[in-house]
Parts: sequence; C-alpha cells; structure tokens
Amino acid sequence: MPTAIVTGATGITGSAIVHHLLKDSSYEKIYSFSRSSPGVEHQKIQHVSLNLQSSAEDMAHSLHGISADYIFFCAYLAKEDPDELSRVNSTLLSNFLKALAISGADKRLKRFILTCGFKQYGVHLGPGKQRALAQGQWEWVITLPEDVLGYARGNFMNETTSIGLYCAVSKALPGSELPYPGSKANYFTFNCWTSANLHARFCLWATSALGAGNQIFNVMNGDTESFQNLWPRLAQRFGCKVPDPLFPNGGVSHSAGYKKYESTTIPLHNKPPLKIQASTLGLSSDPVVDQPSTLFLQVDPIRWAQRADVNEAWARLRDKYCLDQNA
Repeated sequence: MPTAIVTGATGITGSAIVHHLLKDSSYEKIYSFSRSSPGVEHQKIQHVSLNLQSSAEDMAHSLHGISADYIFFCAYLAKEDPDELSRVNSTLLSNFLKALAISGADKRLKRFILTCGFKQYGVHLGPGKQRALAQGQWEWVITLPEDVLGYARGNFMNETTSIGLYCAVSKALPGSELPYPGSKANYFTFNCWTSANLHARFCLWATSALGAGNQIFNVMNGDTESFQNLWPRLAQRFGCKVPDPLFPNGGVSHSAGYKKYESTTIPLHNKPPLKIQASTLGLSSDPVVDQPSTLFLQVDPIRWAQRADVNEAWARLRDKYCLDQNA
C-alpha cells in the first residue's frame, strides 16, 4: 500500500489533498508536513514539524526514517517583492529535494507532484528546466491551478474567506453598501477559478496516470465568470446593496477611493506579456504597450481592515455568532 508526503498540509491546496488521501483506502500512511499546526488528526496521519526555510541538512535530519511513494509539495511563502518571492520559494523546493536525497526519503519515490500556479505564464519567470528535471530517478508532475477556492484556517490567501468577511462586515456597517474593492476593469474581466477539492482529486489522479509523468497541467474548474455577475449575487446573499454608481471616481489607477474609503495603486514591475509580443501583434509603436502596469483597488483592504468602524462591526459579529478571531 502506498504512502504519501504532503508539505504545506494545512494550507488551502495541501489540506484538501490530505482530505482526499484519507478518503482513498489504498493509502497506508500520510505524512503531514507543516511548521506548526498538525492540522487534521487521524490514525493514518503522522504529523512532522518541518521548517522548509532551514538548510537541506537540517531538513534531512527531520526526514530520518521517512519515505513515501508520492510527494505533494504545496508549500508556499508569500513575499511582496517578486524577486524575493521567486528566490525564497525556489530555495524551499531546492533544499527540500536535496534533503530527500540526503535522508534517503526518496528511495521509494515514484512521482513528485508540485503545485505552482498561473504565475508560470508570467514573464518574470525564466525558461522551464524540464530537461534537467526529467533526468531524475522519479517522475514529476506540475499543476497550475487558477485562483484556488477552498478552506484553510488562518490562511490570508483564502479568497473565499476574505470576500465573505468583507461582505459580512459591510452588511453590519451603516447603510449595508457593498462597494466593489477592485478596479472597474477587473469588475468586467472574465476569470476562471479552481476548487481546492477538484485540484486535490486531480493531484491524486496524477500520481499514477499513464503518461502524466514529467508533464505540466493547467487545473481549473472550466467555468468562466465575472464579478459583474458575481458581485450582485454576493450582495443579495449577504443582504447588502450594490451602490450606484459603483465607481464614482472612475475606478482607474490613481483615482480616489470609494466615498470615505482610501484607494491604492500598486505598480507592477514586470513587463506585461503584451510588450514582449508587441512586434508579433503589430503593436510596437502603439502607446498602450508602454503604459506602466498597475494594480488598482478603490478600497485598500489593509486600510479598510484598520478602520475603527470596520473593527467595531467585526467585533459585534464575532461576539454575536461566537466566531473565531484567529480563523
């Protein structure tokens, strides 16, 4: 019977994979790797406290006596600086792979499932090292989910929790208005999302699917939606009202925030894909190519969360419904 290792086991993607591994009776043991919280408790699960920011040698010591047929690498550390983000997470993965070899934890390894994301298509990433990876004793599979929707306690990257809190607090504020926090362009953009459960099921499939080894897969629900449709439905669900006009100051970069709320414009330092392909598209001399890329939010989420009225509304909700402050 196979065994599995899951790193980042308490995160959105990792916890969903652990959940589905437990539902699969063929797995004998699941090693749950996280720095602190053990997550789910079950007789099949052995929690291992592992600091992925430590050296390969230190990690190898923690891996002593552990081996697995399949490894699901879901660990991720967020950094504001894109170069630092790339460096830190590359080091996490590199040191973990070295630790596997040093400790012998990879002696039974058949496939290594690495969860990345749609930043794979960003121009800040260099060419993939598929040839180098394919030379190993085991196969790898990389998954590229879109915005992942799932559950993970205390995870700031959980979009569903963030939007749910924003809507619930907005309902509790005077007027119960639900201003869209993003830009006007984003409101009308179409997007795809990835269910954490769907992604977990795909990862389990990828462990043994013929021909899946040493391949990269886009993983998403397949349905396309836009906040122009979702936002009114969220407002209805939470008993809020969508203000009209929704973007009184234009909803574009460097414009003012919605009414009393502060906005923010964040410059993006990477070249947009359009600039890289400008000559191919016949747009080399078009002014749009040289426009700096920015991320605009007409409601700055950090400043919004620091407002006294927001914190008072949240405190009332927390106390009324016995909510967990740390969730």
